[in-house]
Amino acid sequence: MGPEWIAIIALVALFVVGTLLPINMGALAYVAAWLVGMYSLNLDEKEILAGISADLVLTLIGVTYLFAIARQNGTVDLIVRTAVASVGGRVALIPWVMFAVTAVITAIGAASPAACAIIGPIALGFAGRYGISPLMMGMFVVHGAQAGGFSPISIYGTITNSVMEDAGMGASHMTIFLSSLLVNLVMAAILFIVLGGRKLMKLRMDGEGELVAAGGGTVAAGSGSGGGTTRRDRTDAQSATGASPSTGTPNPGDAGTTLEHTLTLLAFLAVAVVALVFDKNIGFAAITAAVVLSILTPKAYKDTVKQIAWPTVLLVAGVSTYATILTTAGSPEFVGKWAAGLGAAAIGALILCYVGGIVSAFASSTALLPVIIPIAIPLVAEGGLSAGLFVAALAVSSTIVDVSPFSTNGALMLANRPDSIGETTYYKQILGYAAIVTLVGPLLVWAALVLPGW
Repeated sequence: MGPEWIAIIALVALFVVGTLLPINMGALAYVAAWLVGMYSLNLDEKEILAGISADLVLTLIGVTYLFAIARQNGTVDLIVRTAVASVGGRVALIPWVMFAVTAVITAIGAASPAACAIIGPIALGFAGRYGISPLMMGMFVVHGAQAGGFSPISIYGTITNSVMEDAGMGASHMTIFLSSLLVNLVMAAILFIVLGGRKLMKLRMDGEGELVAAGGGTVAAGSGSGGGTTRRDRTDAQSATGASPSTGTPNPGDAGTTLEHTLTLLAFLAVAVVALVFDKNIGFAAITAAVVLSILTPKAYKDTVKQIAWPTVLLVAGVSTYATILTTAGSPEFVGKWAAGLGAAAIGALILCYVGGIVSAFASSTALLPVIIPIAIPLVAEGGLSAGLFVAALAVSSTIVDVSPFSTNGALMLANRPDSIGETTYYKQILGYAAIVTLVGPLLVWAALVLPGW
């Protein structure tokens, strides 16, 4: 058995073990890299460790450090309160606000599960109170997280573009970001139409936070597609957004904009400008901004470094190290040439999109991206596919399936379901939707992104 097959079998094994057992896949990847590297490829330990991307690790540390400060000083809460207050009583806009806020949070550096954990309980609290379909609201949060998840300063975005550059394909920051944004936006729009969004357009919130029809008259809260409501749902939604108990809308007096909020928002803006306009390293820019904010108020942020997404750093460091082992063994070239030899590069691309989608529905999208992107190299080099569009298709196919209840994001929505829907019912709804997305999503993404550039 050749080393390329040994590396592939070890990769499958680490994904299976990492999915079935609560073990960080990055730690498993380090073990696999050590064993395969030493005993199959005859590499020494220094050569194995040389595969880690210091640039990628620094970026993850810097971006999640800066986001941890934003969460700790209330900037994230400010964004949520401001967004919810902007609906002006229009119930139909609440799901879109949740989508947008989650997208913004992942776009500025939050891990997708972290964003879903922050916004999910708030969104589903509103769903229970105002009769919004819990399935629609929960999936809006997940799709929102993925919509912003590939911004140039996000975790997914930095991973994808760093792997592309390391593979010699160049970076496609905006192509990948806009592809993910548009695909998830379209999916959210379909959900809105199918799950009763048009009925919500006839409803408003009055000054007491109660539902009223467009023509006047009070509507029983929870009378829409989301079912009934409870006092706990209302209290949760109010407290999570800083809402006043009497109005059900955010009370600016609870926590207004402070100097810390302003400085944090300016820090994010500065990082984006330095990285995108001046083409400087995002990791250095983000960690510099975090350090400057810490220097300004050192006591407030003395323990914030503990909130850096260290499990994610371990995950990406380990998987990126193993990705180098795969490349050294010739596995990506082997799989890519097999896919390219199917008769048409576009067919090979479709197969890889489905591989990414199916695997990611049960495993970590963050771990999968550094592995599957290098496989695209032969198809790009020999099949005439656009590198940016093909990688965008792979990236989107591998992340839209995070609506699955077996993924962290989908599981978070299930865990925060409103009392208006039973757990079994909600699980079946999410599972059914995830099955549709997994079966149809990669095909539609491939048709939209790969075929036009072929």
